[in-house]
Amino acid sequence: MIRIRIFLLSAALGVASALPVAHAAALTNNEASSGLKAAIVRSSDLAVTQLSANGGFLKNDKLRIELPESLRKAENLARKLGYSRQADELVDAMNHAAEMAVVEAKPLLIQAVKKMTFKDAKDILFGPPDAATQYFQRSSSDAISAKFLHIVKKATQKVELAQKYNEFAGQAAKLGLIGEQESNLDNYVTRKAMEGLFLTIAEQEKQIRDDPVATGSALLKKVFSP
Repeated sequence: MIRIRIFLLSAALGVASALPVAHAAALTNNEASSGLKAAIVRSSDLAVTQLSANGGFLKNDKLRIELPESLRKAENLARKLGYSRQADELVDAMNHAAEMAVVEAKPLLIQAVKKMTFKDAKDILFGPPDAATQYFQRSSSDAISAKFLHIVKKATQKVELAQKYNEFAGQAAKLGLIGEQESNLDNYVTRKAMEGLFLTIAEQEKQIRDDPVATGSALLKKVFSP
């Protein structure tokens, strides 16, 4: 497996392979380069597809976006005062906004793959199970955040309690109860959506590395299987 990785690293950058003839014959430079990029693109594509589906965040106990813990008392009070419907709408809106925003990540992630350097490829091939995910975070976070924020703002403007959230959270931030990144609803949802995206990409990446055969892709099986 290590020898295949060494070959992949050189092949992905157009360097002559040092593998024995039998291995070189079985795996061309083009296949190695394509396999590396296909694995990375596939992990991000699967993550985007999963999260952008209806309930991708809302129905996922691990990724569901709730109000910050420090604002739960305010939420409970709102429900006691007869605002349960609005409170539910706020939680639903946060999660559906994240689902809509995630779609915008796909072209940015693909663009990041195209800009991969020699060092990036080396770090991914010889790095931890989430090395590609870390690369995406380094290279794409700012662009993804800007895209997400734009969509989240549109989605939350329709919710009655969105303004109330900002009022409550703003006061809580002044008192040191929550961080500044949670004091604005749109920024908070954007951050949680990005956390969910990168976490899911990391999970998909690990699965592909651990079991390329299960992907059903002949190329990934040929490149990454021992």
